[in-house]
Amino acid sequence: MKRTVAIVGAGPAGIYAADILQDRDPEVRIDLFEKLPAPYGLVRYGVSPDHPRIKKIQDALHDVLENPRISFHGNVTIGTDITVDELREAYDAVIISTGADRDAELKIDGIDLPGSFGGADFVAWYDGHPDAPREWPLEAESVAVIGAGNVALDVTRMIIKHAEHLDHTDIPDSVESALKANRVRDVHLFIRRGPADVRFSALELRELGAQHDVDVIVDPADLELDEHGERMVKQFTQRRIMMKTFTEWAAIDPASREASRRVHLHFYQQPARVLGEHAVTGIEFDRTQPDELGRVTPTGERVTYDVQAVYRTVGYRSSPVTGVPFSDETGTIPEQDGRVLAADGTPIAGLYVTGWIRRGPIGLIGSTKSDAAQTIGSLLDDLALAAGSEERAARQAAAAEALSERLRQAVTWEGWLQLDHAERTLGSVRDRERTKIVERHDMLHHAQASTEATLKVGTR
Repeated sequence: MKRTVAIVGAGPAGIYAADILQDRDPEVRIDLFEKLPAPYGLVRYGVSPDHPRIKKIQDALHDVLENPRISFHGNVTIGTDITVDELREAYDAVIISTGADRDAELKIDGIDLPGSFGGADFVAWYDGHPDAPREWPLEAESVAVIGAGNVALDVTRMIIKHAEHLDHTDIPDSVESALKANRVRDVHLFIRRGPADVRFSALELRELGAQHDVDVIVDPADLELDEHGERMVKQFTQRRIMMKTFTEWAAIDPASREASRRVHLHFYQQPARVLGEHAVTGIEFDRTQPDELGRVTPTGERVTYDVQAVYRTVGYRSSPVTGVPFSDETGTIPEQDGRVLAADGTPIAGLYVTGWIRRGPIGLIGSTKSDAAQTIGSLLDDLALAAGSEERAARQAAAAEALSERLRQAVTWEGWLQLDHAERTLGSVRDRERTKIVERHDMLHHAQASTEATLKVGTR
């Protein structure tokens, strides 16, 4: 008897899981359910538009979804259009792979003032997420970015970049217009630990300094390493490369800096509070000092900067999925080897999890492959032990038919290809690969332009 599996979330984690599953089980049928009208998740809506090399991952994900045993069903919201329990009735197994879609909290005074933003929200805006606002306030001339990872670099780079250098990207027209009017002059990037402990990638760090008409400023005093820092630089090539980059920037003669925009890197600074009564007017930091393991503690010295906007990029966090256990403490679904656990710690039959909602927002896009492999291994082990029956098959078929009738307006794979074609056509007018269509109703118009979408789930 052929098995059917539902995957909730059509980003990299879900698509990799589908690819591994269809490779290990030559007869399985897989349905991917996605709340957005478009697939690819983080690759489409989390990668900066000036990173076409990373966006090319979409080509590999596209090839997976072309498999006739894998079906895409977009514009379907779990908890509203269908429930996880309904999926469990219609399928032999359900995998949750909804990722991490919101900003981790930064609990300091003033963080909720107007002019204080989450980095994930900003990324969603400039990547044209259909649920993001269409406008973004870019009136600040001096901006603070808090964080020490690649998202902090992306946010810093997109704020400081001159808009004309995004002409070749898939950036939405509304975003391009806003960036052209951007008044920014200085972006201050604040890092709690020292230069040997940043989580940037060396390549993205170099990109920050390679921008046209942008100076990167580093205080040489911040680059003095203690024993821990020296040990990190000796042991890890990436950190050694980044220290070399920091040192080169610190050695630039201030008199030679003539760019109209500047990025200032500040190490050993921990955010204490955002200043302002009705809007952001500044930000205050505690200077920190490291111990022998690189952990930092406040020194008691406070430093204040005049800024008119603050962006926090201190991590992502997953949102709960209706009908699935969720830990507010960890921001993940409780699991063991990819099996979702009930409140009493026992596995819930037929329910699995993979990706960032399983392990937290750790690692690069490609690292979700090994995570998916473990989950698929657990799923196949369980299915091998499960006893099938004609009665069970009949119940599944009836449940699948009921879902098909309710989801007739979902976006099919053919619908996505229509939307994809519309975006490429818009892009060709401007000699670019595509221009994103961002309004949900416009996306649905193109995805369902030729005919009403017909969904057939759980087909055996």
